[in-house]
Amino acid sequence: MPAKPDDFPPLEIAYLGERLAGVDEVGRGPLIGSVVAAAVILDPTRPIDGLTDSKKLTARKREALDLLIRERALAFVVAEASAAEVDQLNIYHATHLAMRRAIDGLAPAAEYLLVDGNRLPGHILPGQAVVKGDARHPAIAAASILAKVARDAQMVALDMRYPEYGFARHKGYPTKQHLEALTAHGPLEEHRRSFAPVQRQLALI
Repeated sequence: MPAKPDDFPPLEIAYLGERLAGVDEVGRGPLIGSVVAAAVILDPTRPIDGLTDSKKLTARKREALDLLIRERALAFVVAEASAAEVDQLNIYHATHLAMRRAIDGLAPAAEYLLVDGNRLPGHILPGQAVVKGDARHPAIAAASILAKVARDAQMVALDMRYPEYGFARHKGYPTKQHLEALTAHGPLEEHRRSFAPVQRQLALI
């Protein structure tokens, strides 16, 4: 069984100041589009109720929280690494590039990082990686929400241009519908050419 947040010990953070940035990403698994990362420094004087893992929230709730985070956070940045960068660097390194871009854009700058997952993104700032962090710390949850809302919006825009692929529904993940559309219509410029299902279709062209 996958671990739940309650299965982890209480989160101990080696930083006591107010410029702690939560960092998370969305879009490692899809076959198309950018990988999107966000960094958020929450304002302790303006708390936001309901922050949790973006995947546990409805789209409507995510969008409402996205507005609150943008209104109340001390700083936030949404950044990305393009599909071309994913192909060039691989998804692991492209994800960390997007995270570093988000961190570097913060004003005021962060002093400490809490990053969802088990690896830090290679930034000069001190910090710690937190497994299931988006369910264990509000700043990481806020970052996951901003990243998810931004990437979903990109997929909705792509759906309007290419409705036959169904991007608004599956958000670019390799669902049956997406794979069938890929077979029927071929890869788009925005598809990640290094991902196996796209590679297979390109080999047939």
